[in-house]
Parts: sequence; structure tokens; C-alpha cells
Amino acid sequence: MIQTSAGLMMIDALSANEVESKLLPGFARLGLDPAQVKIILVAHGHADHFGGAAYFQERFGSRVYVSAADWDLMEAPARGRGPVPTAAAAPPKRDANLEEASPVTLGDVTVRVVAVPGHTPGSMGFIFPVVDRGQKHVAALFGGSWLTPGLLSDEAMNTFIDSVSRFKEATRSAGVDVWLQNHPLMVPFGEWITRLGARGRTDPNPFVVGATSYQGFLNVLDGCSRVALERRRP
Repeated sequence: MIQTSAGLMMIDALSANEVESKLLPGFARLGLDPAQVKIILVAHGHADHFGGAAYFQERFGSRVYVSAADWDLMEAPARGRGPVPTAAAAPPKRDANLEEASPVTLGDVTVRVVAVPGHTPGSMGFIFPVVDRGQKHVAALFGGSWLTPGLLSDEAMNTFIDSVSRFKEATRSAGVDVWLQNHPLMVPFGEWITRLGARGRTDPNPFVVGATSYQGFLNVLDGCSRVALERRRP
């Protein structure tokens, strides 16, 4: 969730059957008003990421942004590369396209959009400013992480590897030092959230990992992907 001077931007919207059981209770625990969600950025077009978007669109008038390729995937999932989630969901109506050359701005926050195809044809990554206890940082979310090596074809894996390289350069130049993820790979995010909830006045924020560590995550993602692809060769 990204707080701005003009309301909230939400990245992804869980599955349709998780809106009332997980998403709305999460808003309540954080003291946030779901009616203030003005924009939903969908990182990729699988139902566990866009499933709840239609609820917010219909109930609160939230505008939904998805890449053009993944709008198509959401409306005809059998055409997409990679796995088709078993938890089907009706897609939201088309509001706007995510495009790399077009940052998304709400109030005082602008989100840079980076195309990272591979997991799906239109997966997107996001880079945006954040503030922690008065200190400015830059956060990133790579929105197309694959989960296990067998999910993607060789072609999609090669595309994914190229996307990781592009995102490495984009995040390096932006000075990203905050690690967020919609598929929490390679890091104990649950533990970090617990630590954040119990954080003392002088304790560091576990999500602020530093620029070197963030690039290390992408290096590991790149290396593991290359090894997984190489292991397929006869």
C-alpha cells in the first residue's frame, strides 16, 4: 500500500475470495480506509493478484491499471505463458494500461513502471519513493517472480532473465534500498513484518536493506534462473 496526498495506491489485490477474509481485515488493522484506494496497480495478470480488483472497482470506484498484454491474459488466460491459476476470477473492467514510458502519479507520489515480462507476457515492476521515520528511501517491487523452475517454458525463462537484467539496471540507477515483493521469495517477510510490528524507537526497519543487498537479491534471482535453464539442457 502506498499512501499519497490524494489517497491510496494498492499494488495487487489478492484473490477474489480473500477480499473479505484477508484484505479488508488488513485495512482495519492498519487503520486505513479501503474507500481511499484510488488506484490499483496489478503487477501481473494471474487471479491471485487481480482477483480482488473488481470488488474495489465496483465498491469504491478504484481505477485498475494493468499492462495491455496482461489485460488480454486476464480475459483469456489460456493464451498466456506460464501457469494459469486454479482460482479463477472475473477480471475488472479495463481502466488504464501500465506502460513503461508512463509513470503513474497520485497526489505527491509517482511510481515508475518497468516492464519485466517472463512470468507473464505483461509482468511489471515498480519503483517508488517511501519515507521511514522522516528518512527518504526508494522501494522496488519486481512483479513477475517465478516460483519454481518448471513453471516457465525455455522461451519465457530467457525473457525473464532479460527482464531481471533490465530491472537490475533500473533499480541501481534509482538507488533502490527497500525490498518489497508480491511473491516473497528468498527472504523471511513474515519475520520482517513481526519485527516491524514490535519495532522500538531505535530499531532499524527490516525492509530497508540497502542498495547493495537489493542488488544482491536480483543477482541471486538472475543466477538461479540461469542455472535452472541450463539444467534443462540434454
